[in-house]
Amino acid sequence: HEQEHDHEISELITKHEEEIEKLRAELNKEQQHLLGELCQQMEATHKADIEQAQLQSQTLHNLELEALRLSLNNLHTSQLELTESNLRKEKEIALVELREMLNDKRAQEVAILQSRHQLEQEKIKEQCLKEKEDL
Repeated sequence: HEQEHDHEISELITKHEEEIEKLRAELNKEQQHLLGELCQQMEATHKADIEQAQLQSQTLHNLELEALRLSLNNLHTSQLELTESNLRKEKEIALVELREMLNDKRAQEVAILQSRHQLEQEKIKEQCLKEKEDL
């Protein structure tokens, strides 16, 4: 039973790790998609700003573009940090739940094995008593 239990635990851990890797791959894909969209938005905004900035002095043009770039970089960075933080929390919660579930299951199995062991001991005692009486 303990080997079966250990095997079940390792299977659950493997499944959980596969799910985590799948979620990471999905997150990476989503992040690349968001980065692509953000780059497209940044380029569109950049082009509009360049057309407007051509009417203004070169100094104003450079300042506006730098401010826009920093703003978008900060926004993207904070969005990535938030997403990463949320995934970490979800992973921690999932691991805690899995650990609790496995501990509960193990406790149930131990209780069942103890009761079986006690029943077997009682049967053996009864057999011994019968054999003594027969003798």
